[in-house]
Amino acid sequence: MPALSLVTLVSLVSTVFAKHLDAHPPQQHHRHWAPICRGNPSNQIRGCDKYGCGRFGADRHSGKGKHVGVDVICADGATVYAPFSGQLSGPIRFFHNGNAIDDGVQITGSDFCVKLVCIHPIRYHGHIRRGQHLGRMLPMQKVFPGIISHIHVENCDHSDPTHLLTPDVPPFPQQDRHWATLCSGNPTNEIRGCDRYGCGYYGAPRRNGKGKHKAVDVICADGATVYAPFSGELSGPVKFFHNGNAIDDGVQIRGAGFCVKLLCIHPTRYNGRISKGQVLGRMLPMQRVFPGIISHIHVENCDHSDPTSNLERGKGRRE
Repeated sequence: MPALSLVTLVSLVSTVFAKHLDAHPPQQHHRHWAPICRGNPSNQIRGCDKYGCGRFGADRHSGKGKHVGVDVICADGATVYAPFSGQLSGPIRFFHNGNAIDDGVQITGSDFCVKLVCIHPIRYHGHIRRGQHLGRMLPMQKVFPGIISHIHVENCDHSDPTHLLTPDVPPFPQQDRHWATLCSGNPTNEIRGCDRYGCGYYGAPRRNGKGKHKAVDVICADGATVYAPFSGELSGPVKFFHNGNAIDDGVQIRGAGFCVKLLCIHPTRYNGRISKGQVLGRMLPMQRVFPGIISHIHVENCDHSDPTSNLERGKGRRE
């Protein structure tokens, strides 16, 4: 075969192959998606607020419908990244009313197809790689003041994307298996005893004997500084009383080997990473709600197991 013809053939094959790649992106090397929003490396899902909850299947429209997406926490204006490699298409109009967050884009890859809504992409067409800059989060607070700002993540087939949102990152390293001091002024994590409102130990009777305390109450003076018991990722707010009283606030921390809810505190922030012993927030004014009670932080393991041993072995430790 003449040299010129061979060059022409190679060029033709290369062109066809490149077009094939554009139309059919290569197989994904990861079975989990990359972080979607800057500042939320673990793709933390929105909890509940006055507008609803962010998990897949949450009630919508006064109970007449279910959430067919997942809401990934993202601060207004934050940079948004592609969760996987694929082809872009759009725009996606979710609200169909032209409000400040009525924009989005679809990504179709070899294994996945997803719509990312409430973002403004840098472009609506072409190929994008996993982790590449995709766009920015739109100003959700302008439309829904007080909501936990988030990206609406919806699989094209309306299946649950939750398991795909766990990134391929190592777990949070813990210096040891002991929790740090939770409250300034209580270096030994002393547990509330009994007062006229009840007792603070795990398993104490509740509701006139019709229930058990599934948490531990760590003594903490109103207004005292609160620290993170271990390193992990924050999510919240967590509302225990659901009535907006003076102590109806809290946050969840999920780390390597632990997941805990700390209630009756006001955290400095509800999302992002926090290190063991770092300032988490402050104790809320419990005496306003329960005069004469032993003020305390309600410490509840996410699986409702007993956290007492973690608190005792962590006496005096703050790193």
